[in-house]
Amino acid sequence: MAKANKKIKDDLKNMKVEEMKRNLTTLREELRTLRFKAEGSKSKNVKEEAGIKKNIARIMTAIGANK
Repeated sequence: MAKANKKIKDDLKNMKVEEMKRNLTTLREELRTLRFKAEGSKSKNVKEEAGIKKNIARIMTAIGANK
């Protein structure tokens, strides 16, 4: 898991702000669909939502640091 987080952080350093914003909207849409799926049935991966939230926070932090 630590290697995956390091890869995400390295990718954010190389991304432009526009790319980060596009990625942010994709992750938010993914989170929204995951929540609606969870309403109807149980999710197999219960940590998926937390991981998506953390990635959203990482992107928002990187966008704020680039301003």
